[in-house]
Amino acid sequence: MEIEALRLLVSVTLVTAFVFANATVMGYLERKLAGHFQRRLGPMEVGWHGILQMPVDGIKLLAKRMVVPVQAEGLLFRLAPVISLSPVLLPLIVIPFSPVLQVVDMQVGLIFVLAIEAFGTIAVFLAGWSTNNKYAMIGAMRSVAQNIAYEIPILLVALAVALMAGSFSLQEIVRSQAKLWYVVNFQLFGFLIYLVAGLSECNRAPFDLPEAESELTAGYLTEYSGIGFSLFMIAEYTHMFTICCLATVLFLGGWQGPELPWQAYSSAIWFFMKAYALMFVMIWVRWTFPRVRYDQLMKFAWKYLIPFALVNLLVTALVVYL
Repeated sequence: MEIEALRLLVSVTLVTAFVFANATVMGYLERKLAGHFQRRLGPMEVGWHGILQMPVDGIKLLAKRMVVPVQAEGLLFRLAPVISLSPVLLPLIVIPFSPVLQVVDMQVGLIFVLAIEAFGTIAVFLAGWSTNNKYAMIGAMRSVAQNIAYEIPILLVALAVALMAGSFSLQEIVRSQAKLWYVVNFQLFGFLIYLVAGLSECNRAPFDLPEAESELTAGYLTEYSGIGFSLFMIAEYTHMFTICCLATVLFLGGWQGPELPWQAYSSAIWFFMKAYALMFVMIWVRWTFPRVRYDQLMKFAWKYLIPFALVNLLVTALVVYL
């Protein structure tokens, strides 16, 4: 029992360290990729090609005081950034990065991940409401409505995959794709629906309406500074990574792939290559497409994505039954 508790403690520590390292690396890569997409250089001054820019920015934000507005609900205002990290840390505990690289293998792993991710909306709403700022409150309300709308198609396509695999265990879903990945085995449509809904779930452009700078200053982040702002940014990049990991498990065969020269690490390398390729696509979309209007965003979910996801689920159920 003590050994299991120690293993869990070490695993959670490593996952937490990975979350902060991942946010640092992805922050740098996004700024460099954005620069190249727009025919400029991006960070160049701190370190070789600006490679130390993100650690320096992190130290700067940690050194800054977190200013709490006079009109804000102080306790909730401080708690919201901390709460935002929990829903993005916990899913990584059940994600199978390889047949052996997984903290906990749950029989209902898929349900656990989808349930925990839904809590991220609460942190955003608390941030906007506790600030007592009209721009922050509008951003928080937008985020809640947006996440409720776009969680439904994600749930529906995930259920379609679970029907095909015959299990809610993430390990079993990956093993069921040993011969053919679901993205080319009747779930290409579901994969596209998941990608679009995942962009919205992460509040990424062109669906970043909760923090639309041209309309709401910075939305629910308007009054945040210092460590509070940093935690929200770390949570955003980790949420991106979790969405991409789940897409890899559900549609891209997880760790499945040809053997690499490093056989001991081959499975994990394939998994991370697929997940980071999807993150590259998310960054590419952000710096390519303009922001949509909020009414267009909501209509797209309720009029198109949800009906299409329902049709995908019904057809999948019919095929599995037959």
